[in-house]
Amino acid sequence: MAERGGRGTSSGGDSSLDKSITLPPDEIFRNLENAKCFAIDIGGSLTKLAYYSTVQHKVARVRSFDHSGKSQEKDHHSNMPSPYEIQFQRDHSCDVHFIKFENTYIKPGVVPTIQRPIERRKDVMTCLIKGCNFVLKNIPHEVFAYQKDSDTEFRFQTNHPNIFPYLLVNIGSGVSIVKVETGDKFEWIGGSSIGGGTFWGLGALLTKTKKFDELLQLASKGQHTNVDMLVKDVYGGAYQTLGLSGNLIASSFGKSATADKEFSKDDMAKSLLHMISNDIGQLACLYAKLHNLHKIYFGGFFIRGHPVTMRTITYSINFFSKGEVQALFLRHEGYLGAIGAFLKGAEQDNPNEYSWGENYAGSSGLMSPSPDLCPMQRARSGTFDMFEMDRLERPLVNLPLLKDPSTYIPDTVDLTDDAMARKYWLTCFEEALDGVVKRAMASQPDSIDAAERAEKFRQKYWNKLQTLRQQPFAYGTLTVRSLLDTREHCLNEFSFPDPYSKVKQKENGIALKCFPSVIESLDSLGWEERQFALVKGLLAGNVFDWGAKAVSEVLESEPQFGFEEAKEKLQGIENHSVASCLCEGPPHKCALIFADNSGIDIILGVFPFVRELLSRGSEVILACNSGPALNDVTYSESLIVTERIAAMDPIIQSALMEERLLLVQTGSSSPCLDLSRLDKGLALLVRERKTDLVIIEGMGRAIHTNYYAALQCESLKLAVIKNSWLADRLGGKIFSVIFKYEVPLK
Repeated sequence: MAERGGRGTSSGGDSSLDKSITLPPDEIFRNLENAKCFAIDIGGSLTKLAYYSTVQHKVARVRSFDHSGKSQEKDHHSNMPSPYEIQFQRDHSCDVHFIKFENTYIKPGVVPTIQRPIERRKDVMTCLIKGCNFVLKNIPHEVFAYQKDSDTEFRFQTNHPNIFPYLLVNIGSGVSIVKVETGDKFEWIGGSSIGGGTFWGLGALLTKTKKFDELLQLASKGQHTNVDMLVKDVYGGAYQTLGLSGNLIASSFGKSATADKEFSKDDMAKSLLHMISNDIGQLACLYAKLHNLHKIYFGGFFIRGHPVTMRTITYSINFFSKGEVQALFLRHEGYLGAIGAFLKGAEQDNPNEYSWGENYAGSSGLMSPSPDLCPMQRARSGTFDMFEMDRLERPLVNLPLLKDPSTYIPDTVDLTDDAMARKYWLTCFEEALDGVVKRAMASQPDSIDAAERAEKFRQKYWNKLQTLRQQPFAYGTLTVRSLLDTREHCLNEFSFPDPYSKVKQKENGIALKCFPSVIESLDSLGWEERQFALVKGLLAGNVFDWGAKAVSEVLESEPQFGFEEAKEKLQGIENHSVASCLCEGPPHKCALIFADNSGIDIILGVFPFVRELLSRGSEVILACNSGPALNDVTYSESLIVTERIAAMDPIIQSALMEERLLLVQTGSSSPCLDLSRLDKGLALLVRERKTDLVIIEGMGRAIHTNYYAALQCESLKLAVIKNSWLADRLGGKIFSVIFKYEVPLK
């Protein structure tokens, strides 16, 4: 495929490329009118289309009144001057869309078609490897092992910084086996003509079923032992001399030669699937052992997340390697060739220079093969499978202070594992949906279609939650972070970039007015009292989290609830050794602080603490979100807030001028924090300033994520528990505090 007057690339073995792609409804081929570049991978059975598009969307920009030439507005309710104005503007970003469908849809006349020429081909194997390397490096929770007898059958792997070497077994119509040593060095070492096309073709002959997915559904209901001859059928039990279990298949379809009966379609499909999967697994294992490789990635649309296929391949690999080789599967297994073709075709846009993130709003996820699960998802996409990636404008890297990036896991609780927690949090997000819709509409009071867009957001996110109830593995490991991020993706899809913008604007204005009196009160205290008051203020500020139901209810019902009232809410904070944790001994060279909420949190909680560190001679890096999420402070908002504070406080002002206080963006637009995906500029600054203290604030960043994160330097993780269920689980009360100070072992 090619762009309008532009470039196109393809990979695959189909010589008949002068075809038309029949388009289903617009929600499948999203943003097609703005596509820049197409890549297509036409296999013997399935077509995978990739296109690179420019996406128009709204962004909320803040601008200081001092620089806009306008007079300050006042909040209608509090009559307080606003520190900045908010403007919703049109902007654009770049997304890559991937769609899979059966080749039978490549025909004109059913629905509107695209007819564009293929300008040049790309080597299929090069595309395949490029695609595999890309997903292994860029997509969190891309890789999983299948464990049949585990409570969690899908065991997702963390992204390892060193992905090489590995064996790639791509199961399309046939099977290709490739040894990959580096990003540019790979070798085709074998293959087989018995693959996905064999299963489809023989399955069609045996069952008269023409659809691949229908064959898989038949297999999922079948009993292969009705058709296959087992070891115990031959020897009367296990073959102990050779160590063979009696339940091992001795001969696929062996019973069909002697039995005088009809076999069910289900049983024949199951036997066929076992036969082909076992053959592929044994072949892959032999090649892995021959080349001394311990990781085998299985790709290609033959697998499709089907439990029987993955279980059989995993068993085969484990059996023949005696546990020395691991079978690993990919969530986006079928897109590797299309992704690689896209990367080759888009080289002039330097796609490898960017970081990428999966857009959950535009991806159908890893679907269950069961026809009874998630009918909404299947009805929406039909036989079309979708995967969407956002191009992030700034490269993301590990925090240099992670003790071991290869073992770092951001999330504290895996909801895929914990059924009770999963049920609670999914219900929690469902119940919060009305409030988010209301807040989204309130953020754009002058928009005539805000209510309509908000309702579309509600429906989309609700459907995502129902999918995750049935298929918690759909987007990898299910966590509170992924639920929050999915909600943000859905809000952005319907042009609600910052639903809490008005709330943040108001609360920043109120908190700025209170800042001088808070500093005056702190400065009047003795050293030890002041240290405790600073920590208490830091925690009290963290109470003001609109993402927590218990807090939002208080803030909406008690408009006068403020900083002092929040201090009274705190549970379990006592004046014992809190101050000595950080403020005794020599000052730290540089502290990195990950801020949480706007308003009282950052202005009355974080900044007095920053001021104390600066007064002791420490440098401070204050890191805020690059983009909006809930009422979290953004980098652009922090610049204006800091400027206002500096005008009131000489310590902050001189630190800014001398570059001892530096404001940076994290590269994130999430209420949580992944320390393996931070803005490269932040990472460079951390190294340059020899940072020796990391402070992580808030429930999302310090409890839902990073609670167990191990760092090379001193760290402080602090938050207020604003959820009664979570507080009860941790053995405390609502508004209990977490104050976790850690010093690494020398």
